[in-house]
Amino acid sequence: MMGIVIAAGMGTAEAASAPDPVKPRATGAVEHTGPVPGGYASWKDLLLAQQKMVKAADRITAAAGDGGGYAGIVLAPESRELRLYWKGKAPRQIDGLVGQLRRDVAISVLPARYSVRELEREANRLIGANSDLITSIEPLQDGSGLRATTAATGLARTAIAGAAVPVTLEHGVQPKVASRWDDSPPWWGGAVWGTPSAACTTGFAVTYQGVSKIWTSAHCANVGQTAADPTGQVIGTVTHDNASRDSLLIGASAAGRVFNNPIGNVATEFSNPVVGTNSSYVGLYVCTSGGFSGTNCNIQVKAVNVTINPGWLIYGTARAEQLSFTNAAGGGDSGGPVEIPDASNTNQVYAAGIVTATDYSTQVPCTGYRPTGRVCTWRIYYSPWTNAVTAYPGITMVTS
Repeated sequence: MMGIVIAAGMGTAEAASAPDPVKPRATGAVEHTGPVPGGYASWKDLLLAQQKMVKAADRITAAAGDGGGYAGIVLAPESRELRLYWKGKAPRQIDGLVGQLRRDVAISVLPARYSVRELEREANRLIGANSDLITSIEPLQDGSGLRATTAATGLARTAIAGAAVPVTLEHGVQPKVASRWDDSPPWWGGAVWGTPSAACTTGFAVTYQGVSKIWTSAHCANVGQTAADPTGQVIGTVTHDNASRDSLLIGASAAGRVFNNPIGNVATEFSNPVVGTNSSYVGLYVCTSGGFSGTNCNIQVKAVNVTINPGWLIYGTARAEQLSFTNAAGGGDSGGPVEIPDASNTNQVYAAGIVTATDYSTQVPCTGYRPTGRVCTWRIYYSPWTNAVTAYPGITMVTS
């Protein structure tokens, strides 16, 4: 089967083969592995450069607001620059800000054909009118047009024939909405949880309306259902469910820590404090921490503001890909942390989002625990922190 798959997908009966559960009290480093892109001496050096770019990008997007000619931002730490795309002449306010930010970050301001708002309007129109054909759609960050995907072949071109902007089309993609195994209060992120019909992964501890919650994927359960760990210990009750942003809240005592493990070794677990949130931009390097897959890194964001269609529309996701085409996430990892190691201290992580979906056209061998029928992929979609903020205004991340 080809397609984007909601990554939940593991029956809780299969979770009975869990490893011996001991909640780890030690911390460990969450680190990217392998060759460092761009000729940096170390991954730490790349992450420090990326961190500066993210801070600059946040200031630019805040100043750009909801209108004007802003088209997108691409982080290019490999090339040691941030690329800002703008339709028309950038206003004086943006020019002045870019001038200030260039003291710390190399920034190129490049022309765009369309603004992000123009592209988002056309994307929403196209997928709304062709929900039977278009499986995802995203604005290109250079403002040149849209990228759409479909599970169909030739007929799908009719869906974009009348588009008001250029659209590239990729076939064979259909999103499907995608411990560890015996956590205890206060609950941490990256642990397996479920209902009688499915198993997922806890995301991050948050506070909403003054109450402690766990943020995870909406497709995993419904309001009123009881969430439990694989041993049957009750975590809490699902109190909020926003399907269009794939954001669900479980009422539970939760702490600002997440489970992790050395890459490729799920048997050795440690935990890390969450020290804040991180915006998602094209070019960003992230890691995932799934209850089934364990920790995987060297995953780069390729698109943001992606609308996926796994049977209903989920807005605002980020598309990310494992650079070596190995596992990024798979069945049972839905709702699990998408995190960024702190460049100055890799024993700490920033929350970027939660795993939402996998792309079945990019199947690879699974890492971690491998119950029968489990599927893993090198391309994933995740719900960034902005989706939680959109779904639940006033929500705050719990940090340690």
